[in-house]
Amino acid sequence: MADARPPLVAELVWSGDLRFDASSGANIAVVDGDSKSGLSPTQCAAIGLAGCMAADVVDILRKGRHPLTALRVIFTGTRAEQPPRRFLQIELRFDVRGAVPADAVERAIALSRDKYCSVWHSFRQDIALSTPFQITP
Repeated sequence: MADARPPLVAELVWSGDLRFDASSGANIAVVDGDSKSGLSPTQCAAIGLAGCMAADVVDILRKGRHPLTALRVIFTGTRAEQPPRRFLQIELRFDVRGAVPADAVERAIALSRDKYCSVWHSFRQDIALSTPFQITP
């Protein structure tokens, strides 16, 4: 049996107002509850999900030797009106460039959603998630 990965450690240090200096490993960012000098926590969650699925899709398509030349993912999230204002519905629109077959894109997105994306699997599973895509050769 392979050794388990060590836990992910992230640190936030309050720097004033609702701003925090965030770090994990050698990477740093600013998280700002007011969204003025950095991404809000909710924006970080959105980017985390989009980034996780995008990385999976790129990895799966490249391993399948498909001629992917670019990928853009647009996250659109609808949130509850009342606190905690959680995401109720999320659309991740995948804009794929290259002569990649539609069935390969569908399969890559499905594998990410159903098996590989740790961020999606950390979200509540009652969130409606749609993943339309467009391919431009």
